[in-house]
Amino acid sequence: MQQDGISIKGIRQGLLIGLGEGSYEEQLLALERRLVVGATFFQGGHAALDVGERALDAGEVERARELLSRHDVELWAVLGSSDETVLAAARMGLAVNLELGERLERVERAAAVDEPGDGTLLVERTLRAGQKVHHPGHVVIIGDVHAGAEVIAGGHVVVWGKLQGMVHAGAFGDAAAVACALDLSPTQLRIAGHIARTPDEKRHRSAPEMARVRDDRIEAVAWHHK
Repeated sequence: MQQDGISIKGIRQGLLIGLGEGSYEEQLLALERRLVVGATFFQGGHAALDVGERALDAGEVERARELLSRHDVELWAVLGSSDETVLAAARMGLAVNLELGERLERVERAAAVDEPGDGTLLVERTLRAGQKVHHPGHVVIIGDVHAGAEVIAGGHVVVWGKLQGMVHAGAFGDAAAVACALDLSPTQLRIAGHIARTPDEKRHRSAPEMARVRDDRIEAVAWHHK
């Protein structure tokens, strides 16, 4: 849970976004700020929205759907304990139970992965071109990340192998996040709002490295660096 009250969790059908305490209008504004900061993470996603005990009519549900749509996120379910909210969402063709998510086209995943428990997603295989992993917490990959693959995490990214694809750590704006790999040679590396590319000459050298933000730019240091 963040200070703005918005919670984001990875689930089998995509993302579960929870609204915190406060007025509906305030929470939608907070959600929009999160969508802007984490644009690369949310883009093309599918989301279920948990509104808690709020009693929402169709117009209020539609405001949330339009907000998400403006940021290229599809709202497929609205969860809540209010009968009014459930009825409004159902009449709009939205699911009101996560178990109904089978009607949703399967979210593209790299492979079978462990369900996130402590905020860390474990992927135990190589990611090939075209495969993507998006997770709001940390991501640990045991395997390689090929060129053309994509890893976007709200926290750290650790690759126990060769990292050649695109990686974005701290996607929600956390500049303290790091990206580590046994061979750190990404086509593009992002940490929070900072972007870097691997020089061509670096791609021929293999060494465990950690990328971090220092002095407002991304630098790569030896993984064992203190």
